[in-house]
Amino acid sequence: MVNRNLIRSLEDDDILADLALMAPEDEVEEWMIENFAAEQQDYNSGNIVEGRIVEINDEWALIDVGFKSEGTVGLDEWGPDEDTPKVGDTVKVLIEEMEDELGAADDPYGMISLSKRKAEKIIEWEEMMETVAEGQVVTGTVIRKIKGGLLVDIGVNVFLPGSQVDIRRPGDIGDFIGRVVQAEVLKIDDTRRNIVISRRSLIERQREEDRTYLMQELEIGQIRTGIVKNIADFGAFVDLGGIDGLLHITDMAWERIGHPTEMVSIDQEIEVKVLHIDREKQKIALGLKQKDRNPWENIESKYPVESRHPGEVVNVMSYGAFVKLEPGIEGLVHISEMSWTKRVNHPSELVNIGDKIEVMILGVDPEGQQLSLGMKQTLKNPWDEVLEKYPEGKDVTGKVRNLTNYGAFIELEEGIDGLLHVSDMSWTRKIAHPSEVLEKGQELECRILSVDEQRRRIALGLKQLDNDPWDGDIPDKYQPGQLVKGEVTKITNFGVFIGLEDGLEGLLHVSELAEHKVDDPEEVVKVGDEIEVKVLRVDTDERKIGLSLKRVDWSEEQEKSAAAAEAAESGVPATLDDGNLKGGLGSAGPLFPTGGEES
Repeated sequence: MVNRNLIRSLEDDDILADLALMAPEDEVEEWMIENFAAEQQDYNSGNIVEGRIVEINDEWALIDVGFKSEGTVGLDEWGPDEDTPKVGDTVKVLIEEMEDELGAADDPYGMISLSKRKAEKIIEWEEMMETVAEGQVVTGTVIRKIKGGLLVDIGVNVFLPGSQVDIRRPGDIGDFIGRVVQAEVLKIDDTRRNIVISRRSLIERQREEDRTYLMQELEIGQIRTGIVKNIADFGAFVDLGGIDGLLHITDMAWERIGHPTEMVSIDQEIEVKVLHIDREKQKIALGLKQKDRNPWENIESKYPVESRHPGEVVNVMSYGAFVKLEPGIEGLVHISEMSWTKRVNHPSELVNIGDKIEVMILGVDPEGQQLSLGMKQTLKNPWDEVLEKYPEGKDVTGKVRNLTNYGAFIELEEGIDGLLHVSDMSWTRKIAHPSEVLEKGQELECRILSVDEQRRRIALGLKQLDNDPWDGDIPDKYQPGQLVKGEVTKITNFGVFIGLEDGLEGLLHVSELAEHKVDDPEEVVKVGDEIEVKVLRVDTDERKIGLSLKRVDWSEEQEKSAAAAEAAESGVPATLDDGNLKGGLGSAGPLFPTGGEES
C-alpha cells in the first residue's frame, strides 16, 4: 500500500501525483522513499536550515523549512533588539525532531520541532571556532556568577573558574560582574560546545615577564612605586609590578608602631626604597622609613648626656619603661633609675602608657640606636641630705618595715631605711630573731649609730637609748661568791642558761651542776625550774656571768681548797679579799666554752 504521508508531502507536484496514481503501488513507493531520503539529507535532526515564516499568532510563528515540512518557533526566541518577525521573513532554525524515513513523526499533525535560539548559538559557536584556539587570549564581559565561577561573554558564553579569576582568590568573585576582562583559553570542548578560560594564567605569564624585566633593572637604593597586596603581623607585601617585596614592620617608620595597618592598607599605592635584593631567590626587602632622614643622625649633639627632656611613655615592661622623646627616638628608663627612695617592684607602680614625664639622658648609643634614660635624676636625691638630716647619735622615730634573721629595717621616711641589727636590740637579752621583740608596722625610737653615704646605709641602735648595765649596774649587783636565784631558760649539751632578771642570763656549766660527772644536764634540772646558784665570775668585757650549782653549799674551806687546787693547776696564785676568793672563783671551770653556745 502506498505511504499516504509521502504522497501528501508531494501532492503539490502534479507530475509526481499523477505518477503515484498511475504506477504500481510497490514501484511508486520504492521510488518515493529513495527520492525522499535524497531530499531529506539536509533536514535531519540537529541540522540548521533556512525556513520561511508562513503564519504568525500571539505565541508562535509557523515556519516552512521546505519539502512540505513545517514547525513552530515561540516568539520569545526573538530578542528585544531584533526586528519583529513578519510573514515571509526567512530565518535560520535548528531541526530538533524530524519524521523517520517512513514518515512517522511524534507530532500527530506532522509538525517538526524547531529552535531559532539554538540555531543562533550553534552559528555563533561555529564562527567562534574559526577564530579561537587553546592558548589564545580573549576579551569578554563578566555577565553573571554561577556555581564554581563566572560566566563571561566573549561572543559566546565561556566559563571562568573561581580559582582562575586572580592570583589570590578575591573575597567575592561577584565583584567582577560587569567588568571587561582578558583571559587565556585553557580548554575547548567542541562536542559539548564548552570553553574554559583563565585570567590567572594570563596574569601569571605577564607577571613572569614583568618579573624578569624588573629583576634586571632593580637596584638597591631605588625608590619604586608599588601596590600593597597583603598585610601580615610582621609586615606588608608590596607588588612592584611583577614581583612582591617585603616591607617589614620595623622598616615602616622610625617610631614604634603596633601593627602594619597603622601605616598601610590593602591596594594602597606607596613609594618604597629598595633595601636588599636576593636575585637568586627573587626576594626583595623594602623600606618606607628610609625615604626620610634618620632621626638618630647627630643624636649625641641633640641629646647630650645629663640633658633633660620631656617625653611620653609608650611601653611598660617588667624591667623598665620606654619613653618617646620624638617620632623615631625612644629610650629606656630602667626600673632602677625610676626613684631614689621608693622600692619599685614594677614600673607600672610609677608610670603608665601615655604618661608625660621628664627624663635625663644617662647614655647614648648611636650605632645601636639606644638611649639610656633616668627619671629619678630629674629630682633631688634625698641621700644628699642624709648626713645633715640624720647625724650620728641623733634619736629618731621610724616604723618597722621588714624583719630578717639578722635584724629589722626601720623606715625613717619614704625611701630612707635604717638597719637595726639584732645585736643592737638589747644589752642583756639574747635575741634569736627580731620578731621576739618587734613586729612589722610598729613605731619605734632608735638612735643613729652610723651613716654610710656612699653605700646608702644607716645603722640604728635600740639598746643605745639606755645606759649599758654592764658598765656598773650588773658588776655591782652580781659579785663572785654571791648566791642568787634564777629560772632555767635553756638547756644545752655544755650547760644550762639561768635567767637572773629580765633579759640577763648566766651560764651554769655542765661541770658546775653536781659533784659527780653529769652527761645529760636534764638529769639534774628542767626548763622552768627555779634554782639557787652561786656567782663564780662576772666578765664585763664579754658581758657574761658564770654560775655554779654544786658550790651553793660549799664551805669557805672547800672554796679555798678548790681555789688552791685550781691555782696550782693553772699557775695563778689564789688571794683572799673580803671573804671572796679572787682568781680561784674566777677561774673555776670552763664557764664560757668556745665550742658551744654562749649566753
